[in-house]
Amino acid sequence: MIVAVDGPAAAGKGTLARRLAAHFGLAYLDTGSLYRAVGLRVLRAGANPDDTVAAEAAARGLTPADLTDPELRAEATGAVASKVAAQPAVRAALLQFQRDFARNPPAGAKGAVLDGRDIGTVVIPDADRKLFVTASPEERARRRWAELGAKAPPLAEVERTMAERDRRDQERAAAPLKPAPDAFLLDTSDLDIDAAFAAAKAYISGANTSGTN
Repeated sequence: MIVAVDGPAAAGKGTLARRLAAHFGLAYLDTGSLYRAVGLRVLRAGANPDDTVAAEAAARGLTPADLTDPELRAEATGAVASKVAAQPAVRAALLQFQRDFARNPPAGAKGAVLDGRDIGTVVIPDADRKLFVTASPEERARRRWAELGAKAPPLAEVERTMAERDRRDQERAAAPLKPAPDAFLLDTSDLDIDAAFAAAKAYISGANTSGTN
């Protein structure tokens, strides 16, 4: 089984995808970490994230250690990740890695859950189950602000940064952020993680295939 979980930042897709993977005994890949790792390598090299040559070189030079760097979750890394993710050369460099993970999951897992922004539309369009997890812009900004804790900038700045990232993700020419036509739409604005998990689990198990919640 391959499960695609897409959606914008701070909608809860990562937490949900990890929990679904654990419940169903599937391998898990946070594909956003790949782009964050590329962005972080570009930042540390002092390169311009709009430099397609530098970004592609960073993508092709990724190592497993890059995916565990504590700076991956920093706001600056996320902003650069959104820029490099818009580049076709970077996406092409990382595409096969994602597909190989899904179709040949590690450790003998019987399938995989991948979360990102284009899993159900581009990476694995024939995934067995597709979820698009979203929430209101205000709720997503509040969640990200709370997640950052003491390091958080003012909430208004988080809202502005998130709106800019949403625009880039939705308007980019390469694999724009959008739900697959056959995705189950899960709005978590008014749901806690247990309620969101229950809805997603029911969909994956076949109890709810209406395509919205």
